[in-house]
Amino acid sequence: MYSIWKRWYKKNASSNADYDRIQKIKQSEVPQHIAIIMDGNGRWAKKRALPRVAGHHEGMKAVRRITRLANQLEVSILTVYAFSTENWKRPKSEVDYIMNLPQEFLGTFLPELVAENVQVKMIGEPEGLPVHTLGAIKRAMEETKENTGLILNFALNYGSRAEILSAVNKLVADSKDGVIGEITDDIFSKYLMTSELPDPDLLIRTSGEIRLSNFMLWQAAYSEFWFTDVLWPDFSEEHLMEAIEVYQNRSRRYGGV
Repeated sequence: MYSIWKRWYKKNASSNADYDRIQKIKQSEVPQHIAIIMDGNGRWAKKRALPRVAGHHEGMKAVRRITRLANQLEVSILTVYAFSTENWKRPKSEVDYIMNLPQEFLGTFLPELVAENVQVKMIGEPEGLPVHTLGAIKRAMEETKENTGLILNFALNYGSRAEILSAVNKLVADSKDGVIGEITDDIFSKYLMTSELPDPDLLIRTSGEIRLSNFMLWQAAYSEFWFTDVLWPDFSEEHLMEAIEVYQNRSRRYGGV
């Protein structure tokens, strides 16, 4: 079956992406797992004298177009940092709006994800999420669970320190019960929320901030980082391709020479 996303890209190559450039990128090593800290929605809105929630709404459009391109480029996993454990400190009206976005986003995008063999996953603590938010994610996960293509992984109510502490507590309990012996990197990784996923090859952060903000602290140990001043709602196919091209020109030595 000819991909609807392939048709879309060929039709819109001049305005959205260079189809030939996509093919060239695919001829080299494409990062298997790309993780993105989607930062700058509020500043995008402020620059336009709009309420902050307008930036979050526009940011969802960016998720949609970047998912399409990642799938075209044959990336295996795209993890997007959608809501951190610290984001609950924001004004209630803003949090409520963000918690409604999964319903809106997946309500319109889910049929496309199903058709394009994309599987939806989530990392983060489900406890504390509103019923309608968690319901939208669970529905998407259920309807795409048999898909074998790109994994679109939402980090929702996620914080890396909490994840690590939870893993340590589970390890301590299992050690006392004699379930495990010596703790190695591989064993510890199996207790993390990303146990079924490889570590990110490329980690992208938008909006000019140069920090991890409690995101995948363990998993990003050997990730290649790419930072840009572009605010997330303005992040385009061009920016993703640029980040991957930079990645392809780096030498990953993992502590070796």
